[in-house]
Amino acid sequence: MDLSISCIIVDDEPMALTLLEDYVSKVPFLTLKGKCENAFQALSALENDHIDLVISDIQMPELNGIELSKVLKKETRIIFTTAFDQYALDGFKAEALDYLLKPFDFQEFYAAVLKAKEWFALVRRPAPIPEDNDLKFIFVKSGYKVIRVKLEDVLYFEGLKDYVKIWLNDEKPILTLMSLKHLEELLPEKKFMRIHRSFIVSLDKVTEIERGQVIIGKERITVSDQYKEKFQRFLSNNFMS
Repeated sequence: MDLSISCIIVDDEPMALTLLEDYVSKVPFLTLKGKCENAFQALSALENDHIDLVISDIQMPELNGIELSKVLKKETRIIFTTAFDQYALDGFKAEALDYLLKPFDFQEFYAAVLKAKEWFALVRRPAPIPEDNDLKFIFVKSGYKVIRVKLEDVLYFEGLKDYVKIWLNDEKPILTLMSLKHLEELLPEKKFMRIHRSFIVSLDKVTEIERGQVIIGKERITVSDQYKEKFQRFLSNNFMS
């Protein structure tokens, strides 16, 4: 699929703006529509042209990048750049496609815009996930690392406000900024089930069910009232009398 993404770059530092312009010029699927020295220039560009992607600094005078993201149209996405890592949670809440910590190199920039390309490809050519979804692994960001997680190694996912903790077979759990709801939409329904507002379990790893709780290894997880009916259907379909 030949995909073109229109973008603007926003930064109040001239050197940072020049670097972003250079990086954008090296990416074939990006079309630069404007260079903006502040968020107000960005708003003007967004008003006068169709912009798919905003690549913006966060800390800017008067109107910062987080505030700018709140007025974007639903179809326009944002990638944040910043020298301050304390904005990571704000970036996540703003549903940014990525969060680049300055100084970043072209490889890191390219990885971020590839996420944008994947997102727009999905939106422009939507396709339902088939029932036999055979997703084998996912990539998650933890700290400054991107980790490949094999789904067959997952015991369960635990939601912790704005984070998800991924519990694995005999391994240290992985903590990542992620929405449990978004994760639920990606996972194969036949292998994973949400049984509580804070838990999605691997059905293959459930060893026992007792008094409204599923047992995975040494852990007991309660099936909450909201998910009991769905879980009961799963049991009925797999029960051997």
